[in-house]
Amino acid sequence: MNSPQLQRGVFLALLAVVTAAFVWVLLPFFGAVLWGVALAILFTPLYKWLLKKMRGKPNAAALSTLAICLFIVILPLAMVGVSLVQEIALVTQNIRSGQINFAAYFQQILNATPQWLLGIFERFNLGDMQAWQDRISAAAGQGSQLIAGQALTIGQNTFDFIVSFFVMLYLLYFLVRDGAALSKTMRDAVPLAKPHTHYLLNKFTTVIRATVKGNVAVAIAQGTIGGLAFWFLGVQGALLWAVLMAFLSLLPAVGAALIWGPVAIYFLATGHFWQGGVLIFVGVFVIGLVDNILRPVLVGKDTQMPDYIVLMSTIGGMAIFGINGFVIGPVIAALFMAAWSLFADSGHIGNGHQTIEPPQTPEAADPAALPENRKKG
Repeated sequence: MNSPQLQRGVFLALLAVVTAAFVWVLLPFFGAVLWGVALAILFTPLYKWLLKKMRGKPNAAALSTLAICLFIVILPLAMVGVSLVQEIALVTQNIRSGQINFAAYFQQILNATPQWLLGIFERFNLGDMQAWQDRISAAAGQGSQLIAGQALTIGQNTFDFIVSFFVMLYLLYFLVRDGAALSKTMRDAVPLAKPHTHYLLNKFTTVIRATVKGNVAVAIAQGTIGGLAFWFLGVQGALLWAVLMAFLSLLPAVGAALIWGPVAIYFLATGHFWQGGVLIFVGVFVIGLVDNILRPVLVGKDTQMPDYIVLMSTIGGMAIFGINGFVIGPVIAALFMAAWSLFADSGHIGNGHQTIEPPQTPEAADPAALPENRKKG
């Protein structure tokens, strides 16, 4: 009864159960694990360079890499986060006190709107401007309450955030130091042909590196430019709007315009023509060019995915996984395209009839070209 087939079936069932249980245990730290892996992939080239400079001292090189990551990525984000909390509190207070009154801004736009345009609104049953004003007032009140509630939630979850933060740093240290060995272990364990495994893992790391590097660079550039433009034009809460533009810039093509576009319309409608003109110029010819030039170079070129796939996978990933989705979405899309490419090129994978090599990359064509294998050759 204790046949080899039964033993294999029981072992595979046990393997599936313990794998699912391990994933379940890690779920509370999903974000910490994801960003630990992403930052490790991003900073591994720096670690390898430091390892050569330090003459093969992996612990010192890993600690130095971690310190540089803290200095250039994490500490600036923490400083912006603290300033942002203060800005949110100030903007929320101004909304409640009436200093920032979106309904009044909307009324000013209505007063400057030509009658022919109001007539078009009336024709499409959009002319009840009092109802629109009431909706905007209600939305502003709900928005301020939501912002205040989210700030309170962040304060209550500070302990969880600190724990996840240190888990990420701890994991990042070991992933940077032992990433090559872990990668080799994974390649040996995955039941696929070695060239296919090399190709898929190389695609995974390439997409994560390009997505994080490209999207973060675009977000920082667009948020900084938009925030400086708002500050120059005297818009209240410039830092808050800059962060919102940076966040929305994760949506290719349309993101930051959702913030600066309505502000430019307000300026033009209320007679502030030079402010509106400056903001439109900056939005179209500076922020827009950053998105149209920098994103394809940093994201689409390395991932070798069409822009529409990057857009849909980013939006879909963020809809399902939140902020983490801007990494997860493109990675899933890239692995989907890579797996189907292998299937199409290989014909009958694993049935013994045909084996065709996957699309060639330097790493897939020659495993010795992988960074972790070069020093072994």
